[in-house]
Amino acid sequence: MTAFSGTYLEAIRQALFDAMAADARVCCLGEDIGVYGGAFRATEGLLERFGPDRVIDTPISEQAIAGSAIGAALMGQRPVAEFQFMDFALLASDLMVNFAAKAHWRWGQSVPAVFRGPSGGGNGGGPFHSQNPEGHFLGSPGLKVVAPGTVRDAYALLRAAIDDPDPVLIFEHKHLYRRLKDQWSEAPTARLGEAALRKDGTRACVITYGAAQHAALEAAADLDVAVLDLRTLWPLDDAAIADLVKRTHRVLVLTEASLTYGPGAELAARIGEACFSWLDAPVMRLGAADTPTPASPPLEAAFLPGPAAVASALERLLAW
Repeated sequence: MTAFSGTYLEAIRQALFDAMAADARVCCLGEDIGVYGGAFRATEGLLERFGPDRVIDTPISEQAIAGSAIGAALMGQRPVAEFQFMDFALLASDLMVNFAAKAHWRWGQSVPAVFRGPSGGGNGGGPFHSQNPEGHFLGSPGLKVVAPGTVRDAYALLRAAIDDPDPVLIFEHKHLYRRLKDQWSEAPTARLGEAALRKDGTRACVITYGAAQHAALEAAADLDVAVLDLRTLWPLDDAAIADLVKRTHRVLVLTEASLTYGPGAELAARIGEACFSWLDAPVMRLGAADTPTPASPPLEAAFLPGPAAVASALERLLAW
C-alpha cells in the first residue's frame, strides 16, 4: 500500500482494499455494503473496485450473512462478513459458536472467516445499537476475538484476522470511527494474541482494550500508572499481563462491557489465580452499569466508565 493518513474507519477500509488487492480469495458480504458503501461507509468504493462477485449485498439476515461467510470459507475463500451492528451478531451466534468454532475439532476443517462490525456506546444509539457483546463469544473455544482501539490496530488486526486460518470476530468501536486519526508510510502489522503497552508505570496498571483504553490514558496521564491494551481478547497475552502485574503490584481491569459476568471478571480471576503472590491489593474491576445502554446522552455518560470514573478507581486502588 501507499502512505496512509486517515481515521480509524478509513484504516478499516484501507485494510479491506489492500487485502482484496493482494488476494483474490478475499471477499466481503453484508447488509448494504456494496452500492451504499456500508452503514458507516467502511466498505465505500469496494464494489466499484472489485465488482459484485467479491462485494456482495445480502438480505437483512445475520444468519444468512454468517452462513454464507462460513460456506465461502469452507470452499476456499477468505470472506469478511459485516454485521451492521455487533449487537445483532448474537442472531448468528449459533452458526459461529456451534459450527465455525468447532469445525476444526470436528473434522480438521479450517474456517478462515472474519466477522466484523461496530460495537460500543458513546453515540446515543440506545440499548439495541450500543452494546459490547464480546463477552458472549469469549467462552466459545475455536473463536478468536479482537477489539482494536487505535487506527494502526484497526488496519493491522483486520489484516491479521483475514490471514488467520480460524474464525475471528472483530469488535470495532464506532465511537472511534471518525475521532481517531493517524498516518504511516509503511503498513503496520500485528499478530493476534499480542497485547500492547500504551503507557508504562510502576505503581499500578490498567488492563483494558478498545475505546476504554483512551479513558484510561486520560485518567492516568499524570500518574505513575501503566496502561496495557489487550488488543486480542482471545487468545489472551497472559505473559504480557503477568509481566505488568509483577512490576506494578496493583491492577485495575477496565472494560466498557457491563461489569457483572463481563470480560473483566474473567481477567480479574485469571490475574488473581496466576499472579496472587505479586499483588499488593485486590484486583479492582470497572465496567459499565448492569443495565441496558441508555439512549439519553447524560444517562449514557453516567452509564459508561469514563475518565472521571477511572481516575476515582485509580485513587482508591493506589490508596490501598
